[in-house]
Amino acid sequence: MFDVEKIRKDFPILAGDKPLVYFDNACVTLKPEPVILAVEDYYRKYPACAGRSNHRLGETVNLKVAEARKIIADFINTRSADEIIFTRNTTESINMVACGLEFQKGDAVLISDKEHNSNLIPWQVLKEEKGIELKIVPSKEDNTFDLEAFKKIIGPEVKLVSVVFTSNLDGVSNPVKEIIKISRQNGSLVLIDGAQTAGHQKTDVRDLDCDFFAFSGHKMLGPSGTGCLYMKKKIAENLRPFIFGGGIVEDSTYEHHKFLETPSKFEAGLLDYAGIIGFGEAVKYLKNIGFDNIRSQEEKLNRIISEGLKNLPQMKIIGPENYSERSGIVDFYHQKMASHEINLLLDRTYNIMTRSGRHCVNSWYNSRNIKDSVRASVYFYNTEAEAEYFVESINKIMKLA
Repeated sequence: MFDVEKIRKDFPILAGDKPLVYFDNACVTLKPEPVILAVEDYYRKYPACAGRSNHRLGETVNLKVAEARKIIADFINTRSADEIIFTRNTTESINMVACGLEFQKGDAVLISDKEHNSNLIPWQVLKEEKGIELKIVPSKEDNTFDLEAFKKIIGPEVKLVSVVFTSNLDGVSNPVKEIIKISRQNGSLVLIDGAQTAGHQKTDVRDLDCDFFAFSGHKMLGPSGTGCLYMKKKIAENLRPFIFGGGIVEDSTYEHHKFLETPSKFEAGLLDYAGIIGFGEAVKYLKNIGFDNIRSQEEKLNRIISEGLKNLPQMKIIGPENYSERSGIVDFYHQKMASHEINLLLDRTYNIMTRSGRHCVNSWYNSRNIKDSVRASVYFYNTEAEAEYFVESINKIMKLA
């Protein structure tokens, strides 16, 4: 049975007589005790280097990193653990693809109009530097993905389709399976930004048949600065590394070098071993919670918040009206009161943590002449009482507007 009060005891920051209400989970999730202890264990018991150090501490790190790689690979159902490349975050993973693929002038990259800057700026830079074309699929009126528009825009020049799975703007999941199928028929490679997906719903990269899947550990209970890039092995063999240096070559002379096989080829330098090990623990924890429980809790909380805000004067919720289509995100703005003011009042007066701004989707806000918004994003350890308190607090703040 899913017992949220019992689960909350695993999160040290939620302890105390008056714990904070943390509704900024789309940015960074809280860390449970097993993850914190796994990171601490590395620094206390085997704070050494993997791969290069032929001693007992180094071997322990080797085993722990390999275990984490296998846990994460199984979590998203890769064909091999070698298809998991450790990065710092989704941003680095996307840049790894952008810098590694051989683009020619005239090639095109196709994205949606709701992409995070991490999945927009790399392609704009390639447009400036290599002359690629950047194609953008406009959303429907309710901010959902327009498959018909996608079919019209995609063409033989599109080398890569790179789209977000679940938007950090409004929590809406795109029909990625259909997007991938159409891309396959077109002969395009597919990169999926799974930062807001991997910790919220079951992800099977083999079933999806994407070529790349990028996600972040810090958005799914893992340590800060941890992420992964899933890459099909046959593609990895021909992809150019993003960063060059120690740990990625089998041998070198003053004139030549020979790269190691993937994933080592893409993991230059000394890695965040503590973070990687903690990331593995986070995935184990999530598997125990179960995605059905996560989805159910997020929907309950989104319903309470959405229904509490939708009828407030001059209040606008971004995205579909149906709360169940927005997972755990309620992004809203008031037509008179500044978003940053609402955010600060929630924090300083009511002990509620949200996020205000453009959420790294500046292009979407600029295209619609919307200044910014307040994003409340919940997770499975948040409670219905917290959601009700949030609505109550917003109602009090709106009396000041």
